[in-house]
Amino acid sequence: MQPYNYTHRTGLLPLTWDDFARLSARLAELLEPSQSEIIVGLARGGLFPATLVACSLRVELYPARLTRRENDQVVRETPEWKVPISPAVAGKVVAIVDEIADSGQTLALAAAQALELGARQVITASLVAHSWADPSPQLTALVTDAFVLFPWDAQVRLDGQWAPNPEVEMGLKAQESDGA
Repeated sequence: MQPYNYTHRTGLLPLTWDDFARLSARLAELLEPSQSEIIVGLARGGLFPATLVACSLRVELYPARLTRRENDQVVRETPEWKVPISPAVAGKVVAIVDEIADSGQTLALAAAQALELGARQVITASLVAHSWADPSPQLTALVTDAFVLFPWDAQVRLDGQWAPNPEVEMGLKAQESDGA
C-alpha cells in the first residue's frame, strides 16, 4: 500500500499550536448555530480540534476511530472502523469533527454511521479541507490545497530521539519530484 498522494498538493503550510487554537475556535464559532449536542471526534488527529470545540461549546465529546492506517502506516484503500460511534448519538444533533478532509470519505462514512444510529441531524466539520474533498465537509475553518503540517505531526520519536516525521519528509520529496 502506498502512502497518500502528496504530489498534487501545492506548497507547504506548517501550522503552529497558536494556528491550531485559532482555527479550532473558528470551527466552534461555525458550529455554534447548529446547537450540536454531541461532538464526535475522529481519532487520532481529529481528537485535537474535537476536544477544543467540545470544550468551547460545552457539549459532550465521544471519540471514534475510522482509519486507513495501522501503526501510522497507510495500509488500506478505504477507511475501516476501529472504534465505532457511540449509540449516545441517537436523537441528538451531532457534529463529526476531523482535523483534515482530504478525500472526504472518512467524514462521510462517520456521518452515515451516526445517522444509522439514529442521530437527529449530523454536521460534518473539519479544521482543514482540500478543495478536492468529495464530499466536502459542511463546515471548515480553512480550505487549502497545501500540504498541511499539523503541530502534532512535525516531530516523532525514532530510535529514542525526536526526528522529523518520515511521512512529512516523503510528502515534501514527492512535491519536489512532481515540480521538477
